[in-house]
Amino acid sequence: MTDTRQFEPMMHRALELALLGPAYGANPQVGAIILDKDLNVIAEGWHKGAGTPHAEVDALSKLPNGVPAGSTAVVTLEPCNHTGRTGPCAVALIEAGISRVVYASKDPGHESANGAKTLSDAGIEVIQGVLENEAAEQSVVWLTAMKKQRPYITLKWAQTLDGRTAATDKTSKWISGSVSREDVHLRRSRLDAILVGTGTVKYDNPDLTARKPDGSRCEHQPLRVVVGTSELDQDLRVFNEEAPTVQLKTHDINQVLSQLWDRGMRHVLVEGGAELASEFIKQGLFDEILIYQAPLLAGGTNVAVTDIGINTMADALTLEFVEVKQLGADLFIRAIPKERN
Repeated sequence: MTDTRQFEPMMHRALELALLGPAYGANPQVGAIILDKDLNVIAEGWHKGAGTPHAEVDALSKLPNGVPAGSTAVVTLEPCNHTGRTGPCAVALIEAGISRVVYASKDPGHESANGAKTLSDAGIEVIQGVLENEAAEQSVVWLTAMKKQRPYITLKWAQTLDGRTAATDKTSKWISGSVSREDVHLRRSRLDAILVGTGTVKYDNPDLTARKPDGSRCEHQPLRVVVGTSELDQDLRVFNEEAPTVQLKTHDINQVLSQLWDRGMRHVLVEGGAELASEFIKQGLFDEILIYQAPLLAGGTNVAVTDIGINTMADALTLEFVEVKQLGADLFIRAIPKERN
């Protein structure tokens, strides 16, 4: 029996390669390595975005003289089994003459899965689950989206120590400090869409773009999505030319998510306001919550979350803190629903 532990260092490297690809878009971040019969690395590849060669094909392209006999492919995700903008990677590996395929995470896609079976049926040795937990955590956004067939949803807000997102006069700039705001912009640059309600657009007139610390625009700008039926002044900043914007004139969140899924959106950041965030929570439509908590007290009624259908403490939603750190003077908290684990 093959000792799968020998492939862990190579899988670590493949996971590093995966991160070189874009975190946004309909396709996952995937890394691949080709090893010769003595398990020496002879080629590396990664997926550079929708419409470009997948990681396995990218790695194979680095071998112009073909794949040596007895070679192994180490891939972070089960090779795909369908034809989209590119052909199936399982078939590409078979045609290249690969003898063994080692992968970390199983592909949960409805159309792209079962590449392992195709490989096995072709007589190729398949080893699955090497560093599976590490790979699953790294690709949690895409894997969750594919399993649930809706975008991965991140709820985010900045709040005071007493849980207020605005003062009594509804001013909210700036609750969080500059370090927290830089973190938000970095996260925006790595996802597909930012979603807000019409109320937030009216009161805050946000730009909702992703910017670098020097104020310049990031190369990737997420789609700005405004939800609600209110008519909005087209001179508001969210409608400027800095990034694409769409207003979905509905209050049906499931309909919104369905439309965004069809657009290829796999990671959506819900930024405001409290009523919109509360509706996502009430319907159980969120995968993580990001809170930027400032050392301020504001009082008043402008709380981060309103009615979420909880009447007694025994029914309170249980979350798990998975990341807590200092960002300047603020405290950053990332929490996930307890049932996800």
